[in-house]
Amino acid sequence: MTTTTTPAVAQSIPHPPRRIPILGDVLGIDSRRPNQKTLWQFTQLGPLYRRTFIGGVHLTFAGSSALMREVIDEKTWQRHFARPYEKLRAVGGNGLFTAPNDSDEWKRGHDILIQGFVPAAMADYHDTMLNVVDLTSQWLGQTRTVTDTAAMMGDTALEVIGQAGFGHSVGAFTEHDAAHRAPFADALTRVFSYAQESAIPVVGKLIGGKRARQHTKDIELMKSTVLDVIESRRRTGQRYPDLLDRMMHPQSGTPLPDDNLVDQVLTLFIAGHETTGNLLAFTAHFLARNPELAARVRAEAGAVTTDGRIAYEDVATLKVTEAVISETLRLWPTAPGFFRAAREDTTLGGYPIAAGEWVFVLLLAVHRDPAVWGRDAEEFRPDRWLQEGFRAAPWMYRPFGTGPRSCIGQAFALHEAKLIIASLVRDYELASTAELDVEENLTLRPSNLEVTFHRIP
Repeated sequence: MTTTTTPAVAQSIPHPPRRIPILGDVLGIDSRRPNQKTLWQFTQLGPLYRRTFIGGVHLTFAGSSALMREVIDEKTWQRHFARPYEKLRAVGGNGLFTAPNDSDEWKRGHDILIQGFVPAAMADYHDTMLNVVDLTSQWLGQTRTVTDTAAMMGDTALEVIGQAGFGHSVGAFTEHDAAHRAPFADALTRVFSYAQESAIPVVGKLIGGKRARQHTKDIELMKSTVLDVIESRRRTGQRYPDLLDRMMHPQSGTPLPDDNLVDQVLTLFIAGHETTGNLLAFTAHFLARNPELAARVRAEAGAVTTDGRIAYEDVATLKVTEAVISETLRLWPTAPGFFRAAREDTTLGGYPIAAGEWVFVLLLAVHRDPAVWGRDAEEFRPDRWLQEGFRAAPWMYRPFGTGPRSCIGQAFALHEAKLIIASLVRDYELASTAELDVEENLTLRPSNLEVTFHRIP
């Protein structure tokens, strides 16, 4: 399938109507659901538009496969460290996600962390993931109606990262009742929310001091938790089959200092807990609303289950489950987009772009582009991924970002998601009548999604 660049119709990029002198394009901003508002705005202005604010601050948005095909060219474009990411630096510091492009900290961290995602490491994490599945199942019991499925799945993902990442249980299913999440998860959620809202020009200045103080406390809680684990390992010398151990004792390269180890561990939580938990919740929604599809996932999982568990090597054979997850990420990419900056003077969609200018690629729109996905682009249809010979081109589908700064934990997240979904659907019937309401905290998240889990005899 071919794509074409949209021809320019004017020298200036389209902008929303009713621009206010001095303040600029402040009308129509949705601080709670900005990405979904942008998705709608594309229907009014086309696949490329810009908001401009006081001081000449630009927010430029791209929402088509043709435009993404242009900006993923590494020769002309690079990753942009945008305002929301800057807000997360207070948490992730010089971790892999928040370290500046091409910095020594990023290169060194990448060289160390990549050793934690090789197949041998993934095999070690598999049993931990299965143990967390068991914890989740114990919490669900025989029958449970979960009133906030994203929170529950977020706790599952949090336990996976806590245990596989640095051998620490956050007690998501043992220390808190159904109405409460673990303090670490609560802190992470607030940090994401604060980062998103405080990054929006004008709107961000309205956030009060109380939330800023809470933000500081949340960061202190998260850092002290991780540092305690590191210091304990330094004292005892005990080794563990987890990612932190691989960072502390790399097979090659110089070990990272403790402060950067903290940054790297928190980066894993930032990049992998909220996104994976939300992916699991979205997937649960679609399977709960489609019992025939759930039956196919269940049959596939049952065929490879031995002694109640799915083996590491069998996860790769779960093709229906993989298609369900891919289609979920297509319609609701939990990381809604990524930022790119021009390395040199160039054009985008036919409009001139100066060196250093940046754009936000909204995957929520690109993944629904009928030019490449067809007339049913808005429909949830996992079988599109099972068609013989089908493979999404890089400019069609990028849920884990692009370039050297794309998600290093992609294989971890997909293995985890497939294993958890297959295991839970194998053992439970899922039912829901709730309509999907999506909220945003840098990520896209089902809001108060109610799903009933009933154990299959």
